[in-house]
Amino acid sequence: MSAINARRTSSAVAPKARGGGVLPWLATPALVFFAAFALIPLIGVLLLSFTSWDTLGEIKLTGFESWRAVLSDPGLPHALWVTFLITALSWAVQTPASILIGVFLAGRQRYRELLAVLYFIPLLLSSAAIAITFKALLDPNFGLGAGLHIDLLNQDWLGEPGLAMGVVIFIVSWQFIPFHALLYQGGVRQIPRSLYEAAELDGAGRVRMFFNITLPQLKYTAITSSTLMVVGSLTFFDLIFVLTEGGPGDATRALALDMYKRGIQANLMGQACVIGVILVLVGLALALLLRRLGGRNPNTSQLEGA
Repeated sequence: MSAINARRTSSAVAPKARGGGVLPWLATPALVFFAAFALIPLIGVLLLSFTSWDTLGEIKLTGFESWRAVLSDPGLPHALWVTFLITALSWAVQTPASILIGVFLAGRQRYRELLAVLYFIPLLLSSAAIAITFKALLDPNFGLGAGLHIDLLNQDWLGEPGLAMGVVIFIVSWQFIPFHALLYQGGVRQIPRSLYEAAELDGAGRVRMFFNITLPQLKYTAITSSTLMVVGSLTFFDLIFVLTEGGPGDATRALALDMYKRGIQANLMGQACVIGVILVLVGLALALLLRRLGGRNPNTSQLEGA
């Protein structure tokens, strides 16, 4: 009788929840937060992109003048290329390493949990502090190579375009791989143990189980991680600014750094807002593309249809 009463109670409460009595109010704080810190500032940036403002004087409406100045600038395609290059290379380095480390840390051994805590430390550090540290270590005159007398390390790492880009990718990966490894660690622990037990009965080894069970089950974790990785890499600024300031030349001048140089250093806030809008559009397009490539999560579909 208690089970029957519980079913009747749940069936009576569920329609009320689905009918919109309580659930919309629960989403109100999130909507207010999103509107205050995302939607309204984005609308403000969009409006400022049609103005001319030096951050001190009067804001003057200039129409599409700032847009024409930015879109006709020959440096914009290069900044876009640098941004996409950093995005693609950082994704290509971080994703395989994050999956392997996440799978390794998903084990229940105590030493793996200790390693997970230690490996998470770089993410707690400031990007500016990390950039200052690596810049000192890579100094060709007083850095690690000169101190240890190792010719391989004693190079102009930040003075050559290819080496500078490689250093940026390495430092970004070193800092953010722990975060994505934590995502994959949680994803691996959600995989049913029965799948591995059935594979062991069929005589499958660890490598085969990794490619046939673990990787397919991590599909939606990979989509989430890749989305965060790609969108986050579009806004890399502090690390590049402190490490190379966009150099040598314009080798590492990404869109976010270009926006800073126009808006803060050159006092062209209208053009900086144009680049901000471009970054938002590019990030939104890449996020939607990744979601489309990942398809729909069957678990989400079940929840929506419940």
